[in-house]
Amino acid sequence: MSVEIITTISPVTNKPIITRNGLSDADLQSIPEKATRAFDSWRRTSLSERQKVVKKALKLLDERQDELGKEITEQMGRPIAYTPKEITTAVARGDYLLKISDETLKDTEGEAEKGFKRYIKKVPLGPVLILFPWNYPYLTLVNSIVPALLAGNSVILKPSPQTPTSAEQIHRIFTNAGLPEDVIQVFHSGSLIQIETIAKSPQVQLVCFTGSVANGLAVQEAASDRVPVRVGLELGGKDPAYIRSDVDVKWAAEEIVDGAVFNSGQSCCSVERVYVDEKIHDEFVSAMKDVLKGYKLGDPFDKNTNVGPVVSKRSAEAIQAHIKDALEKGAQDATPENETFKSPPADGNYVAPTLLTGVNHDMTVMTEETFGPVIPVMKVKNDEEAIKLMNDSEFGLTASVWTKDVARGHELIDDIEAGTVFVNRCDYPAPDLAWVGWKNSGKGQTLSKFGFDQFVKLKSYHVKDYPK
Repeated sequence: MSVEIITTISPVTNKPIITRNGLSDADLQSIPEKATRAFDSWRRTSLSERQKVVKKALKLLDERQDELGKEITEQMGRPIAYTPKEITTAVARGDYLLKISDETLKDTEGEAEKGFKRYIKKVPLGPVLILFPWNYPYLTLVNSIVPALLAGNSVILKPSPQTPTSAEQIHRIFTNAGLPEDVIQVFHSGSLIQIETIAKSPQVQLVCFTGSVANGLAVQEAASDRVPVRVGLELGGKDPAYIRSDVDVKWAAEEIVDGAVFNSGQSCCSVERVYVDEKIHDEFVSAMKDVLKGYKLGDPFDKNTNVGPVVSKRSAEAIQAHIKDALEKGAQDATPENETFKSPPADGNYVAPTLLTGVNHDMTVMTEETFGPVIPVMKVKNDEEAIKLMNDSEFGLTASVWTKDVARGHELIDDIEAGTVFVNRCDYPAPDLAWVGWKNSGKGQTLSKFGFDQFVKLKSYHVKDYPK
């Protein structure tokens, strides 16, 4: 059987930039076996030893932010002005998880009983398979790999074919930090069958997947025939924002445009639907136009660029299909004049930020994940209509309400069906708060003290004094 050759295509030039070999039949068997042997040793190390390795690795990661940021720009197209920040943010997340690990992983004492020592211990699961995406490779990976290793698990990493070097860099960094051999392993594959084969391995105890709903369901199905294996899914979003009539319009417009267009809209928690009180709708749209006039679409290696290419031709076509569907069903293109939007570099997958008005829930741009720099805006009459429309979605990742009346905003977000809700903020996973998807946005959680839960199982101890 020949080994698959996996090619990474630049979103900037649409030319091949990296090739990697896929898995052989022997690899499919040996990777889980090596992970099991490494786990048997790693789980016996103390938490303090694991913390030392993770702390050193995070320091090494931070020192390489410019190099790794350049690789992200090359491979997925985010502007170079922003990519090093992904590394520093990932390090900050890792540092927080490291800081809370003593308290989070400690034993829980049972009720006092004379003659007994009784407690609950959190013990590691075994080999963990982490399948992570291209849009924020280091940020999404750190959510899982840090608690997995601190808890005492071994890890098998499968990066997206779009950003293959991210897993290799993490492996190299942790090895240099003193992590024993095979506690982290990396494989490349573009084959769902191969990925499912690893997921089905009896040694694998947890599969962490970040990506689309369809692929998440496939991974869940692959692991469904074994009782012990767990599956954590971080899937898509169609995240809404509601702009109440009392906001500072200029400020809110800047925030919403950034929340919708940053990373070319390629984030599961990007703002993908905007509901605006009809009393300020026209003023708010005008303010967003003013913001978009100042954006620059173009070469991601230009430090003045705000918006780079989307990841692939296929992605660009899907985004344009959402725009086309909306316009055919009566939406208006309210995008302002901007020369960089008209003439981006010729060879890349450039999609100009697009502002749509007159949208409704009959349009795919308001119901399906767009994953692009599109801002669809819909008028609403009041709070009740806004909340009803925000909840009219198969997704439930994040949602935001924008208002000067913070107390009222707090009341409104109680009724929103989403795992993370904001007042006067958006697009911000905080390391001390659980990152959790409702509905089709996923199951399980990462970040916060609860982010360790899926990487451990509970073991209750009853130790009785020997009868005299």
